[in-house]
Amino acid sequence: MSEKPKKENYGADSIQALEGMEHVRMRPSMYIGDVGVRGLHHLVYEVVDNSIDEAMGGFCDEIDVVINEDNSVSVKDNGRGIPVDLHKKEGVSALEVVMTKIGAGGKFDKDSYKVSGGLHGVGVSVVNALSIHLRATVHREGKIWEQEYERGKTMYPVKPIGETDFRGTVITFRPDEEIFKQTIEFSYETLANRMRELSFLNKGITISIIDKRNKDEKGEFISDIFNSTEGLKEFIRFLDETREPVIGDVIHMEGEKNGIPVEVAMIYNTSYSENLHSYVNNINTHEGGTHLSGFRRGLTHTLKKYADASGMLTKLKFDIAGDDFREGLTAIISVKVGEPQFEGQTKTKLGNREVSAAVSQSVSEMLENYLEENPNDAKIIVQKVILAAQARHAANKARDMVQRKTVMSIGGLPGKLSDCSEQDPAICEVFLVEGDSAGGTAKQGRDRNFQAILPLRGKILNVEKAMQHKVFENEEIRNIFTALGVTIGTEEDSKALNIEKLRYHKVVIMCDADVDGSHIETLILTFFFRYMKELIENGHIYIATPPLYLVRKGAKKKYAWSDEERDEIQKEFGEGCKIQRYKGLGEMNAIQLWDTTMKPSARTLRQIVIDNGAEADRVFSMLMGDEVPPRREFIEKNAVYANIDA
Repeated sequence: MSEKPKKENYGADSIQALEGMEHVRMRPSMYIGDVGVRGLHHLVYEVVDNSIDEAMGGFCDEIDVVINEDNSVSVKDNGRGIPVDLHKKEGVSALEVVMTKIGAGGKFDKDSYKVSGGLHGVGVSVVNALSIHLRATVHREGKIWEQEYERGKTMYPVKPIGETDFRGTVITFRPDEEIFKQTIEFSYETLANRMRELSFLNKGITISIIDKRNKDEKGEFISDIFNSTEGLKEFIRFLDETREPVIGDVIHMEGEKNGIPVEVAMIYNTSYSENLHSYVNNINTHEGGTHLSGFRRGLTHTLKKYADASGMLTKLKFDIAGDDFREGLTAIISVKVGEPQFEGQTKTKLGNREVSAAVSQSVSEMLENYLEENPNDAKIIVQKVILAAQARHAANKARDMVQRKTVMSIGGLPGKLSDCSEQDPAICEVFLVEGDSAGGTAKQGRDRNFQAILPLRGKILNVEKAMQHKVFENEEIRNIFTALGVTIGTEEDSKALNIEKLRYHKVVIMCDADVDGSHIETLILTFFFRYMKELIENGHIYIATPPLYLVRKGAKKKYAWSDEERDEIQKEFGEGCKIQRYKGLGEMNAIQLWDTTMKPSARTLRQIVIDNGAEADRVFSMLMGDEVPPRREFIEKNAVYANIDA
């Protein structure tokens, strides 16, 4: 946690109003990304971010999040409390300014916060505007102050409602169904994952979360308490709990370079994937930026220098590339920047040039010390780098074979692909179908104008446990690459994906609604997550949802996608219903498959999104890796309702 700033007179004059917020309700996606599930949860993150900012300033060490029975959310902290005195410029309480003015907040006063996350001060006012009701309760200077709002408008002036020995702020809000039409139901798991992540990124802070809508087997509300004493070291151990380490312990560094606090933790494991997670002021920068490039440069330079000096590279017949130093590496880079410059409004790529040098120097110093003090681990790391280089060399040959096959095959497409006639990728969609039988039915039922079908034979390779050249040698995976029209990797960057060549903007995974089908879905998702993550991030990957049942009675018939829906239809139709359970796609005829699963106006597609990259990485590693106990525990816990979307 950062040291307390010298100036603590956080009062009304620290609040600066930048502009109005009338258009927030009209264009909410401009402020929170979207009005679906992700945007809904973003409301909670914005309120929590304010409490985290207090913690980073040294004024708060406890944050409580409660999902209430009515699906409202309360966020409580023991910070200084939002100022309630008169704001000179606005003529109302500073609390009202913060809650009702876009861009109003202490984050714009450098003496109030050195660094902050959130949406540059728009956060809590946007939450207010998009809530049907919000109540702000401030415990400050011995008194309790309160103000309530409806859809961002004040219901009454800020008023004292009692006395208190507590210090802090409580914000309770309920999202507006007029804005969030898809759902206002919060996911406990999604919120808990983010609270856990925040506790790792801000060691010493206790963050609790309680769900008052659900109780466990003991009759107690579902809850978690997160507190990290070692920060990123614990985070790495959590992410890598299902991977086998090849060195003794987590390599960790925490310090400050050029006025920029930098914390890095990393470990090498036996996997073949590179897992880098970067954060700026607690914001997950999944597109990376200058801090990530600084880490890569520092890592490559230092390890290359050590490997050359060790003499272990003399027998290698080709050069080592930057990727080779990162195979089997899990690392977290967290920086705190006073005035971060993000590329784009989504805050996913850091642009501050000075951060690159700060991180690079920090990593170089950390690694030099570690390698010198741990010669055995250093030797193991260099040996792993050499193996990675040899595997990359083999993968390049396999990848070239994929490219040659693409060029030499008719039209550059796999023989099993039944393509569509439309040429515009934005309109086209391809179904990856389990098995030739279901593939044949799908070909008959599809709309040939814009729907293509690629049957997959059985279960594709588990890429989580396969070396890269084995992945590129796998026929089914080669077919996916060539059908989609994309290639992966160049000599300069083996992870580069030419996504601009993508032939279909909807890639739909369509498998049987049984255990085997779910396993195949997970295998395909693992492949996309590890080798084509950009397709997921850009919203191109979907899962089809075929029905489980057909309920008939006389001339009446309805499809059901769950046991509950089947029972409701049975009640509606009355006695004498005939129920057909679809065990696979092949049991439906072409018309049924079109009507229920492929027809755009009637089907339900689940879009795959990555809400939390670190958690998605951990789950894929746990589900598809070698360690059985964590997977068994997960299945036992989620057997009834497991739904693993990335």
